[in-house]
Amino acid sequence: KFLTRSQANEKIFEYIEIFYNRQRLHSSNGYMSPSEFEDKMLRFEMVS
Repeated sequence: KFLTRSQANEKIFEYIEIFYNRQRLHSSNGYMSPSEFEDKMLRFEMVS
């Protein structure tokens, strides 16, 4: 599928950084995805 190892590395990096890390749950923020945590914090700041 990929012509070079560099192209494969680019796609893997893109998947991990753009999709996976933004979707996976993180124990450091209450087992929420980063986007859920950010939304919660923004709502909290609006109330404060």
